[in-house]
Amino acid sequence: MSKSIESSQVTIFDTTLRDGEQSPGASMTHAEKLRIAEVLEEMGVDVIEAGFPIASNGDFEAVRGIANIVKNSIVCGLARAHSGDIQRAAEALQSAGRKRIHTFISTSPLHMKYKLQMEPEDVYAAVISSITEASKYTDDIEWSPEDGSRSEHDFLCRCIEAAIDAGATTINIPDTVGYAIPEEFGNLIAMVMNRVPNIDKAVISVHCHNDLGLAVANSLAAVKAGARQVECTINGLGERAGNAALEEIVMTLKTRQDVLPFETRVDTTQIMRASRLVSAITGFVVQPNKAIVGTNAFAHESGIHQHGMLKHAETYEIMRPEDVGLTESKLVMGKHSGRHAFGSKLKDLGYELEKEVFEDTFNRFKELADKKKEIFDEDLLALVGDEAVRTNDHIQVESLNIHCGTEGPQTAELVLIVDGDQRTTLAHGDGPVDATFRAIRELFPHEAKLQLYQVHGVTGGTDAQAEVTVRLEEQGRTVNGQGADTDTLVASARAYVNALNKLLVKREKAVSALSA
Repeated sequence: MSKSIESSQVTIFDTTLRDGEQSPGASMTHAEKLRIAEVLEEMGVDVIEAGFPIASNGDFEAVRGIANIVKNSIVCGLARAHSGDIQRAAEALQSAGRKRIHTFISTSPLHMKYKLQMEPEDVYAAVISSITEASKYTDDIEWSPEDGSRSEHDFLCRCIEAAIDAGATTINIPDTVGYAIPEEFGNLIAMVMNRVPNIDKAVISVHCHNDLGLAVANSLAAVKAGARQVECTINGLGERAGNAALEEIVMTLKTRQDVLPFETRVDTTQIMRASRLVSAITGFVVQPNKAIVGTNAFAHESGIHQHGMLKHAETYEIMRPEDVGLTESKLVMGKHSGRHAFGSKLKDLGYELEKEVFEDTFNRFKELADKKKEIFDEDLLALVGDEAVRTNDHIQVESLNIHCGTEGPQTAELVLIVDGDQRTTLAHGDGPVDATFRAIRELFPHEAKLQLYQVHGVTGGTDAQAEVTVRLEEQGRTVNGQGADTDTLVASARAYVNALNKLLVKREKAVSALSA
């Protein structure tokens, strides 16, 4: 029997900072990655996959930076089955208290023929040589057969056996393209555990993508079959349709102990905090009906549901909002609230800000309190999120004045601060948003194309803050920007400028990668 199946403990392997960042537009700065890593560690995540060190100098520095600050969680770096990749990962992880090298190579006939253009025997040899190389730097080695769910069973098992013999301590089976269905994937894990003779020397892991909407279901089927590590991301972030959502995996295991008698080390009360932070940094707004962390996840509008809830919450609520860190929205802050009360409230919401960020956020709060009669938790969270994505911005919105209406023309008078220099312009457009964006392009010329413009209200009421998402694309690089303000047009300008700042980071990464 595998040593993994003997345990009821499921290891949570978070890949938000690696696979999650591969979502189109989900670029993160160095400081943002470190902030997310700190939150993941505070949550009790077992393994943090910090990045792909060989990909760029930016990725290398992010992994190294996370390795420096994380004390309890295992810090993991991804590497292809190449000596250079593995050495680079080892270098980035050098200072980590607990470190893991995760190496991979494709094993499906399709990938071997068209992607790798390698014969199976050459792939088999690469499995052994890559793990042998990784074992020079750590005894915690994870190996993944990419496209494992579409690999031939005989070859897959042969490679897994060789990987364990070479020193792999975790074997991860990926459903790389989200092709599997739960029964099929569970049977695959059971087959591996029954056929690989030395499987008792390794922990079985799974990494499921959500192309058919089955990533969480496939992951849980694998756990029932004997897997004891699940690879996932906050909010299900990831390539294409995303990865298995961490919050859904963890809360399912917590809620359905009757059929899934397994445990994780994750502090579930930190889930909402992590979700909001990742959403703010990446610009990926969480859909209202998203399980666990969506704004409607604990909302009951139906009269029948409300009646049942008033009599007994468990009639329609299988989890408590407080279990995921969701507090009831109450009017607790106003324009007379001081720094101490503001800081205390933020702490209740799960945030402790650095001094400079705190002061900026507090000043924004005071401005908001002058505009809004009622300040709700959601308003404060939007402020924190808006400020969090503005660290070390090259471009900042100083002021915006709009002239619009039925008579036209619509004009935007905009002042930007670009690397400390003040720039002013007056631009016309087909509506106030178009005028605002034209003004930004005049002050900071660029070729990026607008792919998405999205607005939603943070709370109810005509004085609600608007939260705006903007997606820009330039030469195949996509970024999301976010902005929040009671003035929708100011929020729009902030979001566009935030996207531009992220684009500058991506440009730097691209230059760094070319020079590496």
